[in-house]
Order: sequence, then structure tokens, then C-alpha cells
Amino acid sequence: MFKKEDIQQIEQRGSSVKTVEEQVERFKKGFPWLKIVAPATPEKGIQVLDEAAVEAAVKYYEGAQIKGKCKFVPASGAASRMFKDLFSGLDALKAGKELADDAPAAKFVDQIQSFAFYTPELFGETVCKCPEYRESVLAKTLTDEGLGYGNKPKGVLKFHKYTDGEIRTAFAEHLVEAQNYMKNDDGTANLVVTISPEHQHLFEEAYAEVKAAYEAKYGVQYNITFTFQDKATDTIAVDVENKPFRTETDALLFRPAGHGALIYNLNNIKEEVVSIKNIDNVANERLLPATATWKMVLLGKALELRDTLHGYLKELDIVCTPIQGSENRTVGVPGYDPVYEDLCATPEAVQLCDDIEKYLEDVLCIKMPAADSCKARVEALRKKLDRPVRVAGMVKNQGEPGGGPFIIAEKDGSTSLQVLESVQINMSDDHARESLANATHFNPVDIVCCLHDYKGESFDLLKYVDEDAGFISSKSYQGRELKALELPGLWNGAMSNWNTLFVEVPLETFNPVKVVLDLLRPAHQN
Repeated sequence: MFKKEDIQQIEQRGSSVKTVEEQVERFKKGFPWLKIVAPATPEKGIQVLDEAAVEAAVKYYEGAQIKGKCKFVPASGAASRMFKDLFSGLDALKAGKELADDAPAAKFVDQIQSFAFYTPELFGETVCKCPEYRESVLAKTLTDEGLGYGNKPKGVLKFHKYTDGEIRTAFAEHLVEAQNYMKNDDGTANLVVTISPEHQHLFEEAYAEVKAAYEAKYGVQYNITFTFQDKATDTIAVDVENKPFRTETDALLFRPAGHGALIYNLNNIKEEVVSIKNIDNVANERLLPATATWKMVLLGKALELRDTLHGYLKELDIVCTPIQGSENRTVGVPGYDPVYEDLCATPEAVQLCDDIEKYLEDVLCIKMPAADSCKARVEALRKKLDRPVRVAGMVKNQGEPGGGPFIIAEKDGSTSLQVLESVQINMSDDHARESLANATHFNPVDIVCCLHDYKGESFDLLKYVDEDAGFISSKSYQGRELKALELPGLWNGAMSNWNTLFVEVPLETFNPVKVVLDLLRPAHQN
């Protein structure tokens, strides 16, 4: 399948021929559909908290023992999709066509003075609807003739302007958020920001502009790590016949494998508690009190879940571990050296397993299959308990594109809570379609993770990825059709084998900027 030059290209990327061959085989076999049991809803699968529960969760967070906190911000790639409509408008104007007043590009120009990046020096003091002015504004926004925003990452774009004249990028707003609810006891705030290598200087410049002022204003010391999506995680593209796609120079074509590749970056974080939020999901600081409160709610629920799971594991160690040469507190016979199977069958062990199974089903929607023996039951429960923790905020569905919460059937016969993208749902299956239609909530990527096990060691997150939860998408290269392979998404298949809890959060905490006109929404204006 591969020539000498191909093998050299593969190995230079840090990958292997075996890995690439497996990727090609995946294109041929495809991915199995996940079996949906039901949508996760407030009736089952999503916790809706009253005021007392909100206060209790915040209090739990404030009193919990934590071995370091970190904010993880996926920010890779340019903001080209954010400006797609503007590029289309600019192309039309250059071709001598006029824009309809309700076209996105026309709306953008008409309200240019409402954007944080507007300056009269660049765009002029007077707005008009004439094609020449519209073309000029679009060109100065998108190209190196002005701001060059069409080729820059979202993180360094000016999102918000304040009444005191301060203008903040999306990255700056994440710095402000971090000092509020993710500050460590020693006054530090740690952020890991995933970026593209070619954008590193832009982020470093944006950080340098605010670092000293924010550290003085908020009494914080920032520790910022810029990290890249490893080229070794890129996946090979294939043609419509599932043969390796070749460029005009006969080289193999590799593509970034989606945000699922960032599980490798997340796995390198040594802090115990990590908050994940996309780079474009920020708002004007006046909304920070609500954002911070609900983030602390998620943190509190995650830590409460962590402590409960760790408590059960420690109880299992006590109840089901033989104590050599001494009175065993389970069996109670001096000098008795019971075998492991005997301990798993004691009334105390059986009652503990009953309690654990009830907790898993009631709180995490994990219904365990029947076990063949007491020993097998204990081991199955240990395996379920001893996993990374994620608590994900869910907002009521407002028609936003993206994933949603579901209860699915696992390969081992249990059930679990999962975030599914629409491409992972088999629309030819009546039950799957009905489940999607009855879904009530949307995943805004507002996640808190606990990454240490009950003995205080970091989990190896790569062991908890469901490799069958990726998907194949159709793309093009220079007008030629191809297939692209997406790794299991960071908050989808990459976290599939985690212990998961969904909590409803207010819609006001979700303020993404997917297209530039989103910056005109109230959350991004004064």
C-alpha cells in the first residue's frame, strides 16, 4: 500500500505504518452506531438544582481538598468559519454584485461601530450602504489590508469593549475568568491553551499586553502553557474508494483529527481538577458572577462525586482485601486468612455492592449487568468506580448545532451517560430518531474533570477512550472529494469510559461566538 517515500513521510510525522494502515481499515469498516437507550433529560440523566442545592455545591467546592486546579481552553485553528459569510460578501462585491441589506455581510458593515475592533481611523467615522464602503470594511476586517482577522485565531480577536475604554480579546476574558473561580490556594491561576504553532506569537503578544495589569488588578499569578495538537495524531485521508488520498505531488494527505486529539494534551496535565471551556464561549465581565457561580457548582458536584467514588473504593479495599496473620474485621476470626472470593461473598461485602450499584444507577445512570459471582461483581464495580470524573453543564436546547446528552447501552451490558454528536446518531433507526426528537438539552462544552484516582495518582486518560466512537466525514481538497477520519471527540468518545454527571446550567452561561454577528448579542455588548 505504501511506498518508501510514504513510509518516510509517515515516520517523520511521528506516526507509524501500522497506525496508518489501521486508519485506512477503519474507513473500510466504518464506526458502529452507539445504541441509544433514551435521551438524558431532567426526568432521568440531568440534575436540575434548586437554590439550596446550588449553594450546597458551591460550599462543597470551597471546602474541598484539591491537588491543583487548571483551566483547559481548546483554541486551535483560525477563525475562518467565524467570517465565512463576510468572505462570501467580499467575493460578491469584488465580482460587481450588490449585497442585500439583510445579508450577513451587509448587516456586519452597517453595525461596524458596535464591534470592539472598530476604530474610526481604520473604518472611517461615517457608515454608508454603498458597495465601495462595504467592500472596504470587509477587506479591512478580513485581510492584511487592515486587521487580517480572516487568518487569525478567535482567541486573539477583540471581542469586548468596556465603558472605561478597555478592549479585551477572547483569551483575555479567559484570564479574567480563571482568576475568579480557578485560583489555587497559593494565588496562582494555571491555564493550558491549545493553539496552532503558527499562532503562538499572536497569543504571546496578547498575553504580554494584559499580564502585568491583570496580575496587579486581580491579585493573581498566571501560569500559562501554550500547547499544540500533535502532528502524530493527524489521520490519513482517503479517496471515495478508500485508498490513501494523494496530493498533486503524489504525497499522502494527512488532516487534523478533530478535538479528540486533544486528549493527549489533557493527559499531560498534572493538576487534579481541570475546567474545560471553548475559547469563544466568553461574555462581558458583567455576566461573570453568574458564570463563576455555576462553574463553582459544577466544580462542587465533580468533587462531591469524586469523594463518593473514592470513598466506595476505599470501603471495598477494607471489606474485600484479606488481612494476613491478624484478626480480619470482615470475617472476625483470629488468625483466619480468607481467600478473596470468600470476602466478596460476606454480608458486609454484598450490602456494600448493593449500595454502590444503587448509587451508580440513581446518580450516574449506570445500570450494571448481573455478575456470575460475588468476586466478578466486586471487580466490575471496582472498574466502574476507579475512572476519571467529568461533570458537564447542559443548557436547554435552543437549536444550536452540536452534541447532546443521552443514555446509551455499553458493550459490557451496562448503561452510561454520554455526549453524542448528530453524526453519531443512526437516523435510519426509529428509536434513535425518536430519542433525538425528545432530547431537551444541548452540550455547551462546560465541563469539570477530576483526573486523579483514589490513591492520588494521575489517571492515564488514553486508557478510557472508546476507539469506536469516532466518525468519518466528507471533505474536499482542491476540488477533489475525500473522506476524513475524526478521532473520538474530546468530550465524546475520548471521555466515553469516564464517570459522568450532567447538570443543567442557565442559558446565560453559554455565549459562544460561532459567527461574527454573534458579537452583537447582549452578552458581548455593554
